[in-house]
Amino acid sequence: MRSVDEQLGRALAAAVRPAPVRVAISEAQGLQCAEEVVAERALPGFDQAAVDGYAVRSVDVQAAGTEPVVLPVVGEIPTGSRQPRRLQPGQAVRVDTGAPLPTLADAVVPLDYTDGHHARVTVNQPVPSAAFVRRTGEDVQTGDVAVRRGAAIGAAQVGLLAAVGRAKVLVYPRPRVSVISLGDELVDIDRTPGQGQVYDVNSFSLAAAARDAGAEVSRVGIVPSDSRRLREAIEGRLLLSEIVVIAGGVGGQTAESIRAALSDLGDIDMTRVAMHPGSVQGFGRLGPDAVPTFFLPSNPMSALVVFEVMVRPLIRAAQGKRNPHRRQINARLLSPIMSVKGRRGFLRAQLLRDDNNGEYLAQPLGQSGSHLLASLAEANCLILVDDETTEVVVGEEVQVSFLAQRG
Repeated sequence: MRSVDEQLGRALAAAVRPAPVRVAISEAQGLQCAEEVVAERALPGFDQAAVDGYAVRSVDVQAAGTEPVVLPVVGEIPTGSRQPRRLQPGQAVRVDTGAPLPTLADAVVPLDYTDGHHARVTVNQPVPSAAFVRRTGEDVQTGDVAVRRGAAIGAAQVGLLAAVGRAKVLVYPRPRVSVISLGDELVDIDRTPGQGQVYDVNSFSLAAAARDAGAEVSRVGIVPSDSRRLREAIEGRLLLSEIVVIAGGVGGQTAESIRAALSDLGDIDMTRVAMHPGSVQGFGRLGPDAVPTFFLPSNPMSALVVFEVMVRPLIRAAQGKRNPHRRQINARLLSPIMSVKGRRGFLRAQLLRDDNNGEYLAQPLGQSGSHLLASLAEANCLILVDDETTEVVVGEEVQVSFLAQRG
């Protein structure tokens, strides 16, 4: 039986980042920047007022610290004005926030420091040079790197790209993941199952899990256990995917026939991994591009756990994440748990917080059956139990993996 770490190592070794593409900045959110974005213009591009007030020479209002200073207001500059103005000594110009400063002005007196008059303004408080002014290039200078290669593009980065005049940016796209459900017993959710038939759960749940991990997902749906049809389906997806995920066909004669049908595409290693649930699984690299291809258990709960442990880290690694794994923390156990000796346990639980001391608490859910999908829907973490531990009692500290839906 292969260890979890060895099987995961094989999967992560297959991680390949998709080639960069250039997209509109409105489509870049959530992706990683694939270039050094150099500003071709300064930000701000001109000296501008940081508040509503009066543009002045600071030396002209210096005496306002002892007694009010009265200055004639010789004009007004609204935001967006393109008309150049020149300020003479002993004068003031009314300015709106963001308006360009007139020549010779080196400060802005906020409205709160004045009586607010339009013809002659009384200044009650002095301001130093550069006060309430956004200087040219104060944020970004021409030639500065605005967004670095490898940076995650979020709302602030999108705003900065727009501010420096970039309509498009080179990014690493989301890895494409194709999800297939394999089985003659499966029917789609728009049909009524007959005797011996069940709804296709896996293609929906695994596609959702792949999206949560940051992938671009194609849900292929149901493919019968017929070797020829499965091969055709997989061969077609290998051309369009960085990762292929197939639920079902991991055990018995079906696994052997699948392996034989795909043998000329690459080697599929159907094996047992020392974990529960989901010990029986398969992995290989198929097609001319050696696309990582996973075979997961047909049981929906087990399939999701194996996806979480094996597939999700590969998706994250293919996005260039430095740490592709979930956040792990310690928590105090609220109910006893049993685990299987010789296998690493991934047991579903709810992570809680003690209101009194802030300690994390873990409440196990539905551990009596690996088929209990409803309990996984309630879970927000997995309790990690090492392969030598068979029982953990109430009050002991356990390690948990936090199942945040995104990231």
